[in-house]
Amino acid sequence: MKNTVRFIAFFTGVFLFASCNDKIKETYKVNTPIYMSYEDLRSSFKVAGGEKIIQPGKIYFKDDFIFVNEYQKGIHVIDNADPSNPQIIKFIEIPGNVDMAIKGNLLYADSYVDLLTIDISDINNIKEVDRDTNAFPYVIPEIETGTILEPVIESHGVITGYTVTEKTEDITSDNNNYIRYPMWTEDVFMNAASVSGAKTETTGTGSVGTGGSMARFTIYDDYLYAINNSSLKLFNISDLTDPTFEKDIYISWRIETIFPYEQKLFIGGQQGMYVYSIQNPALPEFISEFRHASACDPVVVSGDLAYVTLRSGNLCGAAESQLNVIDISNLESPVLIKEYTMQEPYGLGIDDSILFVCDGDAGLKIYNAFDPLAIDSNQIKVYPDVQAFDVIPLGNVLLMIGVDGLYQYDYSNLADIKQLSHIPIYDN
Repeated sequence: MKNTVRFIAFFTGVFLFASCNDKIKETYKVNTPIYMSYEDLRSSFKVAGGEKIIQPGKIYFKDDFIFVNEYQKGIHVIDNADPSNPQIIKFIEIPGNVDMAIKGNLLYADSYVDLLTIDISDINNIKEVDRDTNAFPYVIPEIETGTILEPVIESHGVITGYTVTEKTEDITSDNNNYIRYPMWTEDVFMNAASVSGAKTETTGTGSVGTGGSMARFTIYDDYLYAINNSSLKLFNISDLTDPTFEKDIYISWRIETIFPYEQKLFIGGQQGMYVYSIQNPALPEFISEFRHASACDPVVVSGDLAYVTLRSGNLCGAAESQLNVIDISNLESPVLIKEYTMQEPYGLGIDDSILFVCDGDAGLKIYNAFDPLAIDSNQIKVYPDVQAFDVIPLGNVLLMIGVDGLYQYDYSNLADIKQLSHIPIYDN
Protein backbone atom coordinates (compact mmCIF):
# COMPACT_ATOMS: atom_id res chain seq x y z
CA MET A 1 0.00 0.00 0.00
CA LYS A 2 0.24 3.94 -1.41
CA ASN A 3 -2.49 6.10 -0.07
CA THR A 4 -3.47 8.53 -2.75
CA VAL A 5 -6.06 11.18 -3.39
CA ARG A 6 -7.71 11.95 -6.67
CA PHE A 7 -8.47 15.60 -6.03
CA ILE A 8 -11.78 16.79 -7.41
CA ALA A 9 -12.72 20.26 -6.27
CA PHE A 10 -16.31 21.34 -6.20
CA PHE A 11 -18.10 24.22 -4.60
CA THR A 12 -20.88 24.22 -2.05
CA GLY A 13 -22.67 27.53 -2.24
CA VAL A 14 -23.63 29.41 0.86
CA PHE A 15 -26.86 31.22 0.11
CA LEU A 16 -27.54 34.24 2.29
CA PHE A 17 -30.90 35.98 2.32
CA ALA A 18 -29.80 38.85 4.57
CA SER A 19 -28.44 42.26 3.67
CA CYS A 20 -25.22 42.80 1.72
CA ASN A 21 -23.42 43.66 4.95
CA ASP A 22 -24.23 40.34 6.66
CA LYS A 23 -21.17 38.13 7.12
CA ILE A 24 -20.48 34.60 8.26
CA LYS A 25 -17.01 33.57 9.38
CA GLU A 26 -16.00 30.04 8.35
CA THR A 27 -12.94 28.31 9.83
CA TYR A 28 -11.50 25.22 8.19
CA LYS A 29 -8.25 23.26 7.91
CA VAL A 30 -5.95 23.68 4.92
CA ASN A 31 -3.40 21.03 3.84
CA THR A 32 -0.33 22.61 2.27
CA PRO A 33 1.80 19.99 0.45
CA ILE A 34 5.38 19.38 1.55
CA TYR A 35 7.44 18.49 -1.51
CA MET A 36 10.60 16.51 -2.09
CA SER A 37 12.21 17.64 -5.33
CA TYR A 38 12.74 15.06 -8.06
CA GLU A 39 16.46 15.74 -7.83
CA ASP A 40 16.48 14.92 -4.11
CA LEU A 41 14.29 11.86 -4.66
CA ARG A 42 16.62 10.47 -7.29
CA SER A 43 19.73 10.97 -5.19
CA SER A 44 18.26 9.63 -1.94
CA PHE A 45 19.08 5.91 -2.18
CA LYS A 46 21.16 4.82 0.83
CA VAL A 47 21.96 1.65 2.74
CA ALA A 48 22.47 1.69 6.50
CA GLY A 49 22.91 -0.86 9.24
CA GLY A 50 19.93 -2.53 10.88
CA GLU A 51 17.29 -0.15 12.23
CA LYS A 52 14.20 -0.61 14.39
CA ILE A 53 10.91 -1.31 12.64
CA ILE A 54 8.43 1.49 13.34
CA GLN A 55 5.66 1.38 10.74
CA PRO A 56 5.75 -1.93 8.86
CA GLY A 57 4.23 -2.43 5.46
CA LYS A 58 4.61 -5.26 2.94
CA ILE A 59 6.66 -8.30 3.88
CA TYR A 60 8.50 -10.50 1.39
CA PHE A 61 10.60 -13.67 1.66
CA LYS A 62 13.52 -14.81 -0.47
CA ASP A 63 16.03 -17.54 0.37
CA ASP A 64 17.13 -16.94 3.97
CA PHE A 65 16.02 -13.32 4.12
CA ILE A 66 12.87 -11.47 5.13
CA PHE A 67 12.28 -8.04 3.63
CA VAL A 68 9.98 -5.72 5.59
CA ASN A 69 8.80 -2.44 4.13
CA GLU A 70 9.03 0.57 6.44
CA TYR A 71 6.03 2.41 5.06
CA GLN A 72 7.16 5.07 2.55
CA LYS A 73 10.68 4.99 4.04
CA GLY A 74 12.44 1.91 2.72
CA ILE A 75 13.10 -1.78 3.33
CA HIS A 76 14.49 -3.64 6.34
CA VAL A 77 16.62 -6.69 5.50
CA ILE A 78 16.40 -9.50 8.06
CA ASP A 79 18.75 -12.47 8.13
CA ASN A 80 16.45 -15.41 8.78
CA ALA A 81 18.88 -18.29 8.45
CA ASP A 82 17.78 -19.21 11.98
CA PRO A 83 14.00 -18.47 12.25
CA SER A 84 14.26 -18.70 16.03
CA ASN A 85 16.78 -15.84 16.04
CA PRO A 86 16.22 -13.46 13.10
CA GLN A 87 18.54 -10.45 12.86
CA ILE A 88 17.81 -7.07 11.26
CA ILE A 89 21.04 -6.39 9.40
CA LYS A 90 20.37 -3.64 6.84
CA PHE A 91 18.00 -0.81 6.03
CA ILE A 92 17.62 0.29 2.42
CA GLU A 93 16.44 3.89 2.39
CA ILE A 94 13.88 4.35 -0.42
CA PRO A 95 11.55 7.34 -0.04
CA GLY A 96 7.98 6.54 -1.05
CA ASN A 97 8.52 2.78 -1.02
CA VAL A 98 5.52 0.50 -0.45
CA ASP A 99 5.95 -2.58 -2.67
CA MET A 100 8.70 -4.96 -3.68
CA ALA A 101 9.42 -8.18 -5.57
CA ILE A 102 12.61 -10.16 -6.12
CA LYS A 103 13.94 -12.32 -8.93
CA GLY A 104 17.38 -13.87 -8.69
CA ASN A 105 19.53 -11.27 -6.95
CA LEU A 106 17.57 -8.24 -8.14
CA LEU A 107 15.02 -6.48 -5.95
CA TYR A 108 12.41 -4.26 -7.62
CA ALA A 109 10.87 -1.51 -5.50
CA ASP A 110 8.70 1.53 -6.04
CA SER A 111 9.88 4.96 -4.95
CA TYR A 112 6.93 7.32 -5.37
CA VAL A 113 6.77 7.63 -9.19
CA ASP A 114 9.96 5.65 -9.93
CA LEU A 115 10.80 1.96 -10.21
CA LEU A 116 14.17 0.97 -8.70
CA THR A 117 16.25 -2.09 -9.51
CA ILE A 118 18.52 -3.01 -6.60
CA ASP A 119 21.36 -5.54 -6.64
CA ILE A 120 21.26 -7.63 -3.43
CA SER A 121 23.73 -10.31 -4.56
CA ASP A 122 26.13 -9.08 -1.86
CA ILE A 123 24.03 -8.21 1.16
CA ASN A 124 26.94 -6.14 2.48
CA ASN A 125 27.15 -4.13 -0.73
CA ILE A 126 23.54 -3.45 -1.75
CA LYS A 127 23.38 -0.98 -4.61
CA GLU A 128 20.94 0.69 -6.97
CA VAL A 129 21.66 -0.43 -10.54
CA ASP A 130 18.74 1.09 -12.45
CA ARG A 131 15.97 3.63 -11.99
CA ASP A 132 12.98 3.95 -14.30
CA THR A 133 11.68 7.46 -13.73
CA ASN A 134 7.96 8.23 -13.89
CA ALA A 135 7.13 4.53 -14.11
CA PHE A 136 4.07 5.04 -11.89
CA PRO A 137 1.41 7.75 -11.73
CA TYR A 138 1.84 10.74 -9.45
CA VAL A 139 0.28 10.03 -6.07
CA ILE A 140 -1.13 12.35 -3.44
CA PRO A 141 -1.18 11.27 0.22
CA GLU A 142 -4.49 10.96 2.02
CA ILE A 143 -5.97 14.04 3.69
CA GLU A 144 -8.50 14.20 6.47
CA THR A 145 -12.08 14.11 5.22
CA GLY A 146 -13.67 17.56 5.25
CA THR A 147 -10.41 19.47 5.02
CA ILE A 148 -9.07 21.38 2.05
CA LEU A 149 -6.12 20.49 -0.14
CA GLU A 150 -4.23 23.36 -1.68
CA PRO A 151 -3.59 23.07 -5.43
CA VAL A 152 -0.94 20.44 -6.17
CA ILE A 153 2.00 21.51 -8.32
CA GLU A 154 3.52 18.29 -9.66
CA SER A 155 6.55 20.06 -11.09
CA HIS A 156 7.65 20.91 -7.53
CA GLY A 157 8.30 17.25 -6.78
CA VAL A 158 6.60 14.40 -4.92
CA ILE A 159 4.43 15.06 -1.87
CA THR A 160 5.86 13.64 1.35
CA GLY A 161 3.27 15.10 3.73
CA TYR A 162 1.38 18.24 4.65
CA THR A 163 1.54 21.31 6.82
CA VAL A 164 -1.95 21.70 8.29
CA THR A 165 -3.16 25.17 9.24
CA GLU A 166 -6.51 26.77 10.03
CA LYS A 167 -7.95 29.47 7.86
CA THR A 168 -10.85 31.76 8.67
CA GLU A 169 -12.72 33.37 5.81
CA ASP A 170 -15.61 35.80 5.58
CA ILE A 171 -18.56 34.42 3.65
CA THR A 172 -20.68 37.31 2.44
CA SER A 173 -23.73 37.66 0.23
CA ASP A 174 -22.15 40.33 -1.92
CA ASN A 175 -18.97 38.45 -2.82
CA ASN A 176 -20.73 35.09 -3.15
CA ASN A 177 -17.75 33.32 -1.63
CA TYR A 178 -17.61 29.53 -1.47
CA ILE A 179 -16.07 26.88 0.73
CA ARG A 180 -14.06 24.28 -1.16
CA TYR A 181 -14.31 20.63 -0.13
CA PRO A 182 -12.25 17.88 -1.74
CA MET A 183 -13.66 14.56 -2.82
CA TRP A 184 -11.06 11.84 -2.71
CA THR A 185 -10.60 8.14 -3.10
CA GLU A 186 -7.91 5.96 -1.64
CA ASP A 187 -5.58 4.03 -3.93
CA VAL A 188 -5.16 1.32 -1.37
CA PHE A 189 -1.46 0.66 -1.12
CA MET A 190 -1.75 -0.62 2.44
CA ASN A 191 -0.49 1.80 5.05
CA ALA A 192 -0.53 -0.99 7.56
CA ALA A 193 1.16 -4.36 7.35
CA SER A 194 0.56 -6.37 4.21
CA VAL A 195 1.11 -9.60 2.22
CA SER A 196 0.78 -13.33 2.51
CA GLY A 197 1.34 -16.70 0.98
CA ALA A 198 2.16 -17.01 -2.77
CA LYS A 199 4.66 -19.82 -3.22
CA THR A 200 8.17 -19.27 -4.52
CA GLU A 201 8.71 -20.68 -8.00
CA THR A 202 11.57 -20.73 -10.46
CA THR A 203 10.77 -19.05 -13.76
CA GLY A 204 13.22 -17.96 -16.43
CA THR A 205 16.52 -16.92 -14.91
CA GLY A 206 16.63 -17.06 -11.14
CA SER A 207 14.13 -17.96 -8.46
CA VAL A 208 11.32 -15.63 -7.44
CA GLY A 209 10.61 -14.70 -3.83
CA THR A 210 7.40 -15.17 -1.90
CA GLY A 211 4.79 -12.44 -2.03
CA GLY A 212 1.14 -12.83 -1.23
CA SER A 213 -2.45 -11.83 -0.92
CA MET A 214 -1.96 -8.12 -0.21
CA ALA A 215 0.90 -7.64 -2.67
CA ARG A 216 0.69 -5.26 -5.61
CA PHE A 217 3.91 -6.50 -7.20
CA THR A 218 4.46 -10.02 -8.50
CA ILE A 219 6.83 -11.68 -10.94
CA TYR A 220 6.21 -14.47 -13.42
CA ASP A 221 8.69 -15.59 -16.04
CA ASP A 222 10.28 -12.48 -17.57
CA TYR A 223 7.64 -10.03 -16.35
CA LEU A 224 7.09 -7.85 -13.34
CA TYR A 225 3.38 -7.12 -12.88
CA ALA A 226 2.35 -4.08 -10.85
CA ILE A 227 -1.18 -3.10 -9.82
CA ASN A 228 -2.06 0.57 -10.01
CA ASN A 229 -5.60 1.34 -8.80
CA SER A 230 -7.36 0.41 -12.04
CA SER A 231 -4.71 -1.10 -14.29
CA LEU A 232 -2.03 -3.77 -14.51
CA LYS A 233 1.41 -2.52 -15.54
CA LEU A 234 3.79 -4.90 -17.32
CA PHE A 235 7.57 -4.50 -17.13
CA ASN A 236 9.79 -6.80 -19.18
CA ILE A 237 12.66 -7.98 -16.95
CA SER A 238 14.32 -10.42 -19.36
CA ASP A 239 17.34 -8.22 -18.71
CA LEU A 240 17.07 -8.30 -14.93
CA THR A 241 19.11 -5.14 -14.47
CA ASP A 242 17.13 -3.08 -16.98
CA PRO A 243 13.31 -3.36 -16.70
CA THR A 244 11.37 -2.08 -19.69
CA PHE A 245 7.80 -0.89 -19.44
CA GLU A 246 5.66 -2.55 -22.08
CA LYS A 247 1.97 -1.89 -21.47
CA ASP A 248 -0.93 -0.95 -19.24
CA ILE A 249 -3.96 -3.24 -19.12
CA TYR A 250 -7.14 -1.76 -17.69
CA ILE A 251 -8.75 -4.13 -15.16
CA SER A 252 -11.38 -2.31 -13.08
CA TRP A 253 -11.76 0.62 -10.74
CA ARG A 254 -10.00 0.26 -7.37
CA ILE A 255 -8.16 -3.00 -7.78
CA GLU A 256 -5.86 -3.69 -4.84
CA THR A 257 -3.99 -7.00 -4.83
CA ILE A 258 -2.45 -9.58 -7.12
CA PHE A 259 -1.83 -13.30 -6.53
CA PRO A 260 -0.10 -15.57 -9.09
CA TYR A 261 -1.12 -19.22 -9.31
CA GLU A 262 -0.46 -21.80 -12.03
CA GLN A 263 -0.07 -19.40 -14.99
CA LYS A 264 -2.90 -17.20 -13.79
CA LEU A 265 -3.24 -13.90 -11.99
CA PHE A 266 -5.97 -13.52 -9.41
CA ILE A 267 -6.57 -9.81 -8.92
CA GLY A 268 -8.55 -8.59 -5.91
CA GLY A 269 -10.51 -5.38 -5.99
CA GLN A 270 -13.21 -3.62 -4.05
CA GLN A 271 -15.85 -4.80 -6.51
CA GLY A 272 -14.67 -8.35 -7.10
CA MET A 273 -12.03 -10.89 -8.07
CA TYR A 274 -10.62 -10.86 -11.62
CA VAL A 275 -8.89 -13.83 -13.23
CA TYR A 276 -6.33 -13.48 -16.04
CA SER A 277 -4.33 -16.10 -17.89
CA ILE A 278 -0.59 -15.50 -18.20
CA GLN A 279 0.07 -18.52 -20.37
CA ASN A 280 1.57 -15.85 -22.58
CA PRO A 281 3.21 -13.70 -19.87
CA ALA A 282 3.53 -10.74 -22.24
CA LEU A 283 -0.19 -10.65 -22.90
CA PRO A 284 -2.43 -11.41 -19.89
CA GLU A 285 -5.89 -12.46 -21.09
CA PHE A 286 -9.12 -11.97 -19.18
CA ILE A 287 -10.83 -15.22 -18.16
CA SER A 288 -13.56 -14.22 -15.72
CA GLU A 289 -14.61 -12.12 -12.78
CA PHE A 290 -16.45 -12.83 -9.55
CA ARG A 291 -18.45 -9.87 -8.26
CA HIS A 292 -19.16 -9.19 -4.61
CA ALA A 293 -20.40 -6.34 -2.44
CA SER A 294 -18.00 -3.42 -2.12
CA ALA A 295 -15.22 -4.38 0.30
CA CYS A 296 -11.42 -4.60 0.56
CA ASP A 297 -10.55 -7.91 -1.06
CA PRO A 298 -7.29 -9.92 -0.89
CA VAL A 299 -7.37 -13.41 -2.42
CA VAL A 300 -5.31 -16.62 -2.24
CA VAL A 301 -5.76 -19.81 -4.24
CA SER A 302 -5.14 -23.52 -3.75
CA GLY A 303 -6.35 -26.18 -6.16
CA ASP A 304 -9.92 -25.51 -7.28
CA LEU A 305 -10.67 -23.06 -4.49
CA ALA A 306 -10.09 -19.35 -4.00
CA TYR A 307 -10.27 -17.82 -0.53
CA VAL A 308 -11.22 -14.16 -0.28
CA THR A 309 -11.50 -11.95 2.80
CA LEU A 310 -13.94 -9.05 2.59
CA ARG A 311 -13.38 -6.22 5.05
CA SER A 312 -16.08 -3.66 5.65
CA GLY A 313 -15.89 -0.18 7.10
CA ASN A 314 -13.99 3.00 6.27
CA LEU A 315 -13.27 3.16 2.55
CA CYS A 316 -13.69 -0.58 2.10
CA GLY A 317 -17.46 -0.46 1.74
CA ALA A 318 -20.49 -1.57 3.69
CA ALA A 319 -20.41 -5.33 3.20
CA GLU A 320 -20.30 -7.59 6.23
CA SER A 321 -16.75 -8.65 7.06
CA GLN A 322 -16.37 -12.24 5.98
CA LEU A 323 -14.32 -15.03 4.43
CA ASN A 324 -15.64 -16.24 1.07
CA VAL A 325 -14.79 -19.63 -0.43
CA ILE A 326 -15.14 -19.70 -4.22
CA ASP A 327 -15.17 -22.73 -6.49
CA ILE A 328 -12.90 -22.00 -9.47
CA SER A 329 -12.92 -25.49 -10.99
CA ASN A 330 -14.58 -23.79 -13.96
CA LEU A 331 -12.45 -20.68 -14.23
CA GLU A 332 -14.84 -19.08 -16.68
CA SER A 333 -17.62 -19.19 -14.10
CA PRO A 334 -16.46 -18.91 -10.45
CA VAL A 335 -19.13 -19.86 -7.91
CA LEU A 336 -19.43 -18.82 -4.26
CA ILE A 337 -19.91 -21.95 -2.17
CA LYS A 338 -19.63 -20.65 1.41
CA GLU A 339 -19.43 -17.48 3.50
CA TYR A 340 -17.97 -17.23 6.99
CA THR A 341 -18.46 -14.21 9.24
CA MET A 342 -15.25 -12.51 10.37
CA GLN A 343 -14.55 -9.50 12.56
CA GLU A 344 -12.04 -7.45 10.55
CA PRO A 345 -10.09 -9.67 8.15
CA TYR A 346 -6.98 -8.45 6.37
CA GLY A 347 -4.45 -10.79 4.76
CA LEU A 348 -4.61 -14.54 4.50
CA GLY A 349 -2.48 -17.46 3.38
CA ILE A 350 -3.02 -21.06 2.32
CA ASP A 351 -0.65 -24.03 2.54
CA ASP A 352 -2.30 -27.13 1.11
CA SER A 353 -5.43 -27.33 3.30
CA ILE A 354 -4.09 -25.17 6.15
CA LEU A 355 -5.67 -21.72 6.03
CA PHE A 356 -4.31 -18.72 7.93
CA VAL A 357 -6.57 -15.69 8.36
CA CYS A 358 -5.51 -12.37 9.90
CA ASP A 359 -8.70 -11.13 11.54
CA GLY A 360 -7.50 -7.80 12.91
CA ASP A 361 -8.32 -7.34 16.59
CA ALA A 362 -9.70 -10.90 16.68
CA GLY A 363 -6.17 -12.17 16.08
CA LEU A 364 -4.54 -14.80 13.91
CA LYS A 365 -6.80 -17.75 13.12
CA ILE A 366 -5.59 -21.09 11.76
CA TYR A 367 -7.99 -23.59 10.18
CA ASN A 368 -7.94 -26.96 8.52
CA ALA A 369 -9.84 -26.17 5.33
CA PHE A 370 -10.04 -29.73 4.01
CA ASP A 371 -13.85 -29.34 4.04
CA PRO A 372 -14.63 -25.92 2.52
CA LEU A 373 -18.20 -26.16 3.83
CA ALA A 374 -17.11 -26.58 7.45
CA ILE A 375 -14.02 -24.41 7.90
CA ASP A 376 -15.34 -22.76 11.04
CA SER A 377 -15.81 -26.19 12.63
CA ASN A 378 -12.16 -27.06 12.03
CA GLN A 379 -10.27 -24.25 13.71
CA ILE A 380 -6.83 -25.49 14.77
CA LYS A 381 -5.57 -22.50 16.70
CA VAL A 382 -6.36 -18.88 17.42
CA TYR A 383 -3.99 -16.21 18.73
CA PRO A 384 -6.43 -13.58 20.07
CA ASP A 385 -3.79 -11.36 21.64
CA VAL A 386 -2.10 -10.34 18.39
CA GLN A 387 -3.64 -7.78 16.05
CA ALA A 388 -2.79 -9.66 12.90
CA PHE A 389 -2.44 -8.02 9.49
CA ASP A 390 -0.79 -10.55 7.22
CA VAL A 391 1.03 -13.85 6.85
CA ILE A 392 3.38 -15.79 4.62
CA PRO A 393 3.21 -19.59 5.03
CA LEU A 394 6.55 -21.17 4.08
CA GLY A 395 5.95 -24.89 4.41
CA ASN A 396 6.61 -25.47 8.09
CA VAL A 397 7.17 -21.88 9.18
CA LEU A 398 4.65 -19.04 9.19
CA LEU A 399 5.63 -15.37 9.01
CA MET A 400 3.05 -13.08 10.57
CA ILE A 401 3.12 -9.29 10.77
CA GLY A 402 0.94 -7.57 13.34
CA VAL A 403 0.57 -4.28 15.11
CA ASP A 404 3.22 -5.23 17.67
CA GLY A 405 5.77 -7.01 15.53
CA LEU A 406 6.94 -9.70 13.16
CA TYR A 407 6.27 -13.22 14.45
CA GLN A 408 7.35 -16.65 13.24
CA TYR A 409 5.58 -19.89 14.10
CA ASP A 410 6.53 -23.51 13.54
CA TYR A 411 3.38 -25.28 12.30
CA SER A 412 5.04 -28.54 11.23
CA ASN A 413 3.07 -30.23 14.02
CA LEU A 414 -0.47 -28.83 13.86
CA ALA A 415 -1.23 -30.30 17.27
CA ASP A 416 1.61 -28.27 18.79
CA ILE A 417 2.16 -24.99 16.92
CA LYS A 418 5.04 -23.09 18.50
CA GLN A 419 6.17 -19.48 18.38
CA LEU A 420 9.76 -19.36 17.16
CA SER A 421 10.57 -15.64 17.38
CA HIS A 422 9.26 -12.11 17.65
CA ILE A 423 10.79 -8.87 16.37
CA PRO A 424 8.98 -5.99 18.08
CA ILE A 425 7.77 -2.79 16.46
CA TYR A 426 8.85 0.44 18.16
CA ASP A 427 7.25 3.85 18.51
CA ASN A 428 9.06 6.84 17.06
